[in-house]
Amino acid sequence: MAPPSLLLHYSQRRLSHSTRGGFFFVPTTLALLTSLLILFYLFTTSNIFFLHYRRPTLTLEMPKLLSSGVARPSSPVSPDGGPAAGSSPGEESPGAAGRPAVAGGSGGRGVNAGQRGSGDRFGPSGDHVNNNDVYHNRDVFEKDYREMNRSFKIYVYPHRRDDPFANVLLPVTFEPGGNYASESYFKKSLMKSHFITKDPTEADLFFMPFSIARLRHDPRVGVAGIQDYVRDYVLNITRRYPYWNRTGGADHFYVACHSISRSAMDKASEVKMNAIQVVCSSSYFLPGYITHKDASLPQVWPRQGDPPNIISSKRNKLAFFAGGINSPVREKLVKAWRNDSEIFAHYGRLTTPYSDELLGSKFCLHVKGFEVNTARIADSLYYGCVPVIIANHYDLPFADILNWKSFSVVVATLDIPLLKRILKGVSSDKFSMFQSNVMKVRKHFQWHPSPVDYDAFCMVMYELWLRRSTIRVPLTASFGSN
Repeated sequence: MAPPSLLLHYSQRRLSHSTRGGFFFVPTTLALLTSLLILFYLFTTSNIFFLHYRRPTLTLEMPKLLSSGVARPSSPVSPDGGPAAGSSPGEESPGAAGRPAVAGGSGGRGVNAGQRGSGDRFGPSGDHVNNNDVYHNRDVFEKDYREMNRSFKIYVYPHRRDDPFANVLLPVTFEPGGNYASESYFKKSLMKSHFITKDPTEADLFFMPFSIARLRHDPRVGVAGIQDYVRDYVLNITRRYPYWNRTGGADHFYVACHSISRSAMDKASEVKMNAIQVVCSSSYFLPGYITHKDASLPQVWPRQGDPPNIISSKRNKLAFFAGGINSPVREKLVKAWRNDSEIFAHYGRLTTPYSDELLGSKFCLHVKGFEVNTARIADSLYYGCVPVIIANHYDLPFADILNWKSFSVVVATLDIPLLKRILKGVSSDKFSMFQSNVMKVRKHFQWHPSPVDYDAFCMVMYELWLRRSTIRVPLTASFGSN
């Protein structure tokens, strides 16, 4: 048996060790519990973990728009061109009947992945969201548009009328026409607008005004010489002006509708990678176009006024397409449906007027050709026909603003054999909604001799405004002029 003193020694030693371990364990546990409580508090009260988005409830007066050729509203106007909330139901601003509907919202991209039920749902904060609205967020768009109209400034590199390439660099003196008119219409509208500034120090963006379509037809340049011309143009402005060099061209843009613009920048890679490309051939699958940096330009065949009988037309055909067979997608479509009694898929010359076929069809097919873009979307909207988009990877025009699934149907090229089943699956109520929304957005896809509120020009300007740089580098160097 061990002496009592020895037992006392060992018991005191064990007690000492356990006490020290206990003192160490207690503060560690308390610290851990405190951290967990702090994280729980942040999780439930802060925006660190979740972005709680709330749609603002704004009653805005539509901004006074372009400095020439535009009806200026004298009373608040809603995004659909009618009286805004807070104005009398009978009020209507001058010229409102001819004013295009407003598209809205800078949130979200993409198109039909299918719609659920009536299209209504709840947002992350419990706010009611209507998927059938033609705008991603009407209130945000109105607020942003007002600010754009107030502050947005574009500097256009100057060129004299006696410049050897004035035909390429200056606006055309006639009304543009044809498939690639959007390119010329934009330049004409911009030069008539109040967005132009002659002071480069206040410019948000810099416009390089060369025309790809006109370079293509200039015998001094032609298709083979476009790449060299663009390379030399960029080299010239980097030597004569300081603006490109301060950002690497990130605050510069050009506009082109012809598909040859895809290869026009091959010898000016800094344009392709840095500058904003506003182009019709906006496919985010192929190289050369960068979604969100670049913008989709609507390809529009110019038409003035409204077609007759757009509302009262009897639309007896389920769907209509006519065009050349210049792609595997169109070949697949015609092969599958050329003999169908409800889907009119035609190639070659029509025996009936094109406009009659558009007015007589419920759905009008936009089918990829050489490129994802054609003028058929604008054609179908103009004639009140619901567009069906069969063009994979098409970054649709104004996708930052318009909710395409509220007025169009998107069909994957793989699903062409299922086309009739898909279109017949659209209920009469949903088709009525589609057609009603087509009438709201159609004027966003029209050009005018002078800019009109919320027409194609104004919508492109908004897309550019979204892409402007928020960082302004002070300019101190003097600049030259032609």
